[in-house]
Amino acid sequence: MKFITPLLICLIFSQVISAQNKVMVTAHRGDWRNAPENSVRAFKSAAAMGVDIVELDLKKTKDGEIVIMHDETINRTTDGKGKPSDYTFEEIRKFRLKNGLGRPTAYNQIPTLKEVMLALKGTGVKVNLDKSWPYYHEAYAILKQTGTLKQAIFKSELPYDSLKAKYPELIDSIIYMPVVNLDKPDAKKIITDYLKNMKPFGFELIFKQDTSAILNDNRFITKTGSKVWINSLWASLNAGHDDDLAVEENNKKDSWDWIIAHGATVIQTDRPQLLLDYLRKKGLHK
Repeated sequence: MKFITPLLICLIFSQVISAQNKVMVTAHRGDWRNAPENSVRAFKSAAAMGVDIVELDLKKTKDGEIVIMHDETINRTTDGKGKPSDYTFEEIRKFRLKNGLGRPTAYNQIPTLKEVMLALKGTGVKVNLDKSWPYYHEAYAILKQTGTLKQAIFKSELPYDSLKAKYPELIDSIIYMPVVNLDKPDAKKIITDYLKNMKPFGFELIFKQDTSAILNDNRFITKTGSKVWINSLWASLNAGHDDDLAVEENNKKDSWDWIIAHGATVIQTDRPQLLLDYLRKKGLHK
């Protein structure tokens, strides 16, 4: 019989603590500063730089194809106009995505969810399916078809009872993350209801005020294995502890450091490369 020495115990413990202290990085709409947002190129670029997750948004065309688009219309991000649902898939593919300067690009089309999942298949990068609530069944079928179900994170801002009522047959088959507004008085109840009934991937915590007790102690979440996801992209989602403060003002203390100090194990950012570099220097990313 082999005995575990005190040195080995210390080594194992240090490895566990180190893993717990790592912070995952999510690229919001991919690497949109260097490629059109929500494009295959933007997602592949983000994956290549080493992010853990990319975030994208789902819409449906007139003939039922699930495509990637954030806005209700294609006006801002393409050289077309109207809603995705105004067009068939064949029609919508004729438009070109715009770059950061608002100019249509030559080759970037509105991609399908299937194309993105196949592009990222096997990379280890997860895909956060934002604006997906109306399309869970369609998304699930695509993920099963492409063999990428374990790479996708479904999400919504609704309580557990709403998820159970609308998609009872999917609860045990998908990776899921609730979005919880900490400014609302029922925030902790929403979290604990989920924890009683399932094991979410994590909880996306949004807040305009940073006074919630949950920010000061969210170990009741992380001790279950679920992650604490905090956004650094817009000030309205994090009470001003945002990317611009970190980058434009070079104030990491009140931005990224503040988010990490308040329990974040996932940070969604519009500055993925800079955040990765910063975390790696601090030993907080793989």
